Amino acid sequence: MKYSQYGLIILGAFLAIGLAVSGYFVGQTMYNAKVAINTAFVKGLAERRVEADTANWLLRYTIMGKNKSELANMYKEAEKIKNKIIEILKKDGFTDKEIKPGVIHYSHKEYRDRQQNIVDQKYILVGDINIESNNVRLVENERTKINSLIAEGYDITNYAPTYLFTKLNEIKPEMLKEATKNARLAANEFAKNAGVKVGRIRNARQGGFSIRDIGSEYEDTEKIDKMVRVVTSIEFYLTDGK
Repeated sequence: MKYSQYGLIILGAFLAIGLAVSGYFVGQTMYNAKVAINTAFVKGLAERRVEADTANWLLRYTIMGKNKSELANMYKEAEKIKNKIIEILKKDGFTDKEIKPGVIHYSHKEYRDRQQNIVDQKYILVGDINIESNNVRLVENERTKINSLIAEGYDITNYAPTYLFTKLNEIKPEMLKEATKNARLAANEFAKNAGVKVGRIRNARQGGFSIRDIGSEYEDTEKIDKMVRVVTSIEFYLTDGK
């Protein structure tokens, strides 16, 4: 019995120590959880107005005839229109590198009646000229001059240019810095009302950059003037304000 009592005492001591140690870890976990709870999750916005730096502009000209015998003259006419367009573009400041004439495509269409007899047919030549330039304002102004050829009777499709901003990487660092600063300002306002102080960053997530035309809710490419926008989501530690 004597040894049994000692055994029970020793066992009780180990249990007490075990409970004390486990109590420490439980307490530590609760403390850490409490620290984790004392945070503020805020978003920071940064916006910057920019101008497109690249324009892509497509011009398409079409020649049509009703007889195959006209094809030779049609090709000559297509070359004439192509050269006339290129002449105007060069005269107003576009370079050979910016002007990219495409291949002239040929197609033939037949129209038949219910008895499958040919009642009409067309021989069609279509050529493209693509202009890619960093002089976006010149592209904008040049469109009206090309329309003057349409008034002269040429079959030209003057497509709307697409305007792109390609220098996002150059402004990313400053915009992220600004968004983070704005997030901290929001956190400070929250902390002020709560009677605490904002500490270091616990977690941060960068949102995607969006590039939109001014006045548009979509990421389109119709206008030269753009708005670049980014939102960061940041969690700050909060400390006792005393």
